[in-house]
Amino acid sequence: MTIQSEFTRVIDLFQLPFMHRALMGSVLTGFMGGLMGSFTILRQLSFFSDTLGHSALLGISIGFLLGLDPGWVLLPFAVIFALGVTYFLERTRLWTDALLNIIYSSSLSIGIILLSFRDDYKGGITHLLFGDILAMRTTDLIFSSVLLVVCAIFIGLTLRSQILLTLHEPMAIARGVSVSAQRTAFIVLLSLVVGISIKAIGVLLISAFVVIPACAARLLSRTFAQYILISAGLGALGAAIGMMVSAFFDLPSGPSIVTAQLAIFLLAMLAPNRRKLAL
Repeated sequence: MTIQSEFTRVIDLFQLPFMHRALMGSVLTGFMGGLMGSFTILRQLSFFSDTLGHSALLGISIGFLLGLDPGWVLLPFAVIFALGVTYFLERTRLWTDALLNIIYSSSLSIGIILLSFRDDYKGGITHLLFGDILAMRTTDLIFSSVLLVVCAIFIGLTLRSQILLTLHEPMAIARGVSVSAQRTAFIVLLSLVVGISIKAIGVLLISAFVVIPACAARLLSRTFAQYILISAGLGALGAAIGMMVSAFFDLPSGPSIVTAQLAIFLLAMLAPNRRKLAL
C-alpha cells in the first residue's frame, strides 16, 4: 500500500459520521477526565475511581440481565454505588485501600458471573473491558456535553472551596465550607464522568484515564489554576490522539488512549524546564 493510498484511506475514514462522533466523544471525555482528575489525585481518590470503574461491569451486567440498555443503567448505578462506597468508608474503621480492594474485586467477580448467564456476552467482553469509542452515539455526545458543562460550572463556582478542601480540610471546615455537601457533589460528578467514559476507555483502564493527565499537568504547572486547565487540556489531547491511533491501526480504543496519555506524561517528565506544582 502506497503512502498516497493510505493518506486517501485516512481522509475517507474521517468523512464518516461515526468518526466525527468518536473524535468529539474523545475530546469531551478527555476534558472531563482531566478536569475531575486534577482534584482526584490530590484527594487521593485514584483507587476510588478504579473501584468505580471495576464496579461498572456489575452495573452493565445488571442492565443485560434486565434486558435494558446498559448505558442507561450504568449511570444511575455508578452514582448509587459511589455514594454507597463513600458511606462505608465513613462508617467503618477499616483501611481505605483494603475496603476498596474488597469492593472492586467482588464487584468485578459478581459482574463476570452475571454475564455468564447471557449467551451473547462473550463477543462484547473485550469492548466492555477495553472500550470502543467508535461505538459512540449521538445521545452519548449530548450527555457528555451537558456533563462537561455541569462539571465546569461546579468547579468554577466552588473553586475556592474545592481548593481549600483539597489542600487543607480542617481550614475548610473552620471557614464554614460545607465539607460533606461539597464532597458528595464531587463524588457524584466523578461517578458520572467515570460512567460515561467507560464506553470509550473500558472498565479496566478508566482509573489511568483519570489519573495520568493530572499527573502530567502537575509537572508542568506552577499555580493551581494552571494545573486544572493543563490537566483538562492534556486529557482531551491524549484522548484525541489515542482515538486517531485506534482508528488508523484498528486497535482497541481504551489502550490506545491511555498509551497516548502515557506518552504525554513521559514527555512532561523529560521537559527541560518542567515545573512541579508545590502542594
